[in-house]
Amino acid sequence: MIKKAVLPVAGLGTRFLPASKATPKEMLPIIDKPLVQYAVEEAVNAGINEIIFIINPEKNSIKKHFNMNEEIESKLINSGKTDIAKKLNPEIFTNVTFYYVNQEEQNGLGDAILHAESIVNNEDFAVLLPDDLFISKKSCLSQLIDIYNKKKSSVIAVNKIDRKNIHKYGVIQSSNITDNIINIEDIVEKPSAEDAPSDVAACGRYILSSTIFNHLKSVTRDKNNEVQLTDAIKSLISDEKVLACLYKGEKFDCGSKEGFVHATIALALRDESISEDIKKIIQEII
Repeated sequence: MIKKAVLPVAGLGTRFLPASKATPKEMLPIIDKPLVQYAVEEAVNAGINEIIFIINPEKNSIKKHFNMNEEIESKLINSGKTDIAKKLNPEIFTNVTFYYVNQEEQNGLGDAILHAESIVNNEDFAVLLPDDLFISKKSCLSQLIDIYNKKKSSVIAVNKIDRKNIHKYGVIQSSNITDNIINIEDIVEKPSAEDAPSDVAACGRYILSSTIFNHLKSVTRDKNNEVQLTDAIKSLISDEKVLACLYKGEKFDCGSKEGFVHATIALALRDESISEDIKKIIQEII
């Protein structure tokens, strides 16, 4: 069973400056909920009960957000706003343990995940990148866990990427790339469109064997002196099977301005309380 999830949230969010100067980009809201909460809810609803945030000292607001706030809850209940109080302290978080591990220097995604080793403690675990917002009937992480439970192997979520953007991703190579469950033969970090082995790339959700930590420690740092998770997965493939799952559903890259706005509009149009007004606003703008 997968019970632990690592969420790397220590990045500086430079693409969202000046908004991210005082507010972590992960705390920027999609409508009325911080982006990071979508990822946490996805993990908890998939059966995770330990959330490990890899954070930097400037992001205390993330910790504050997930702490119970009984004072505000009490005020809301006393004023008859019970529904809002439930949103403040969601019941699904009641039995979840939150850990916060400081990453003093941002030395790559792989380095961030290494900071969770002592808490993961030799268990297979999930990794969720909150920048990627997934919307589907069965969550992206649940799709991975289904495969993990059957195959007992590391498995990563993948989707098809436009070739013009392929240089931004870890791209997989496989002989069965059209199947739902893909046996990864190789993975390449941020290749050029010409050198990419396929148009299928990792997309922000992983179930990883705890042996990944040994590979994270041994891989060569990249030209920016960063430890890349993709390189560790590439190394892991030489020792054990690593699978991929073609994700079924929508994905929004909220690490980009375009993706963030896209997600906000898409979810606003599905929110019954505001959808009609949003449609009118869009028509007026057009």
